[in-house]
Amino acid sequence: MAVRVGRRTLLKGSAGAVLAASLPLPAIAEETPVKIGLLTVNTGPLAQGGIQMEQGINLFLKHRGNKLAGRKAELVVGDTGGNPAGTKTKAQELIERDHVDFIVGPLAAFELLAITDYVAQHRCPVLSLAAAEDMTQRRPNPYFVRASATSAQSMHPLADYTAKELKYKTVITVTEDFAFGYEQMGGFQRVFEDEGGRVVKKLWPPIVTPDYTPYLAQLTGVDAVVSGFAGSNPLKFMKQYKDQGLTLPIVGGSVAFDDALLKSFGDEAIGGISCSAYTADLDTPSNQRFVADMVKDYGNIPGIYAAGLYINGMAAEAGLEKTGGQTDDKDAFIKALRAVSLTDTPRGPFHFDHLGNVVGSFYIRRCERKNGKLVNTTIKTYDNVSQFWTYDEKWFLAQPVYSRDYPAVKS
Repeated sequence: MAVRVGRRTLLKGSAGAVLAASLPLPAIAEETPVKIGLLTVNTGPLAQGGIQMEQGINLFLKHRGNKLAGRKAELVVGDTGGNPAGTKTKAQELIERDHVDFIVGPLAAFELLAITDYVAQHRCPVLSLAAAEDMTQRRPNPYFVRASATSAQSMHPLADYTAKELKYKTVITVTEDFAFGYEQMGGFQRVFEDEGGRVVKKLWPPIVTPDYTPYLAQLTGVDAVVSGFAGSNPLKFMKQYKDQGLTLPIVGGSVAFDDALLKSFGDEAIGGISCSAYTADLDTPSNQRFVADMVKDYGNIPGIYAAGLYINGMAAEAGLEKTGGQTDDKDAFIKALRAVSLTDTPRGPFHFDHLGNVVGSFYIRRCERKNGKLVNTTIKTYDNVSQFWTYDEKWFLAQPVYSRDYPAVKS
């Protein structure tokens, strides 16, 4: 039986269609929330960073009134458990069950490597904190952007500073036995040795090491020690370092003396030199507001984990504004994300390279005690740092990815 449509009904429907077509895109987008999937870790040795990640993105959404580009923003959290299998399971849930528009996180390089093929197959944009090098190098994921840094991106300037300004000639490196550690120390070694220094030994404690004594016993006969520990492990390592009576200078990666950890350190951290994409003492309007509200809401100075997710929120917002709030066309959205260039952020100005990785400032800091509190004081800024440092991109990508055995220790 045919359905009869009256002239008045038809005209009413036509008028509605014309009205809808004439509305600006954000007005249509307001009808459904933009769903953000957060991959974080709330248990284990990396939980210290994972909890801060959630705080950072929550503060960003609070600052925006839980709206992005005219759409209500909804955060869906997945706790990865800090392992590759758990990360993939949570990514599947976020994409297939919760139908998120994009993902922020995860924290660890090995977590990111576990999901890269899956998220690319589902064309789900990812704004990551995790530093896995090849995500934006030899095996670039077309649905990926990173506003924080690759594993080695902060270690390249740290090595440059260690060789040229601290004048150290020999070092031993020590960090966890996983991808982030390998890539950090590979980056440090390449630049340090290109500047005439030498990495004498590389030590790899397991991520859950309770007692560092066998490794601490080997820290001798060099000018300094390079620490790359992450999560809460820097606290354990430095306490045991002091308890063993060691006095060699320590230089560290982006999270070795993270600002958020300083309240838990003792005098063992004083004098520690580190390099990070974020520093709490950066004097910009957005960072001042960010730090003040993190202290107000969570009782602590923020570090790279919280700042990284706050900045991911800023990048996502800027990308959404370029698409009029639309996320259905994933290719258009990721194109808009990669075109983002921001000037006032908690980490300073940044933009993305053609592979989706950040180009921005990196800060050399010295840990000091001021007014009874430990703080990181910025002593040098490296501007416009690329993931390829000062090397030719084509040459860099022709080399193996930094690994446990590359570059090799020279006898």
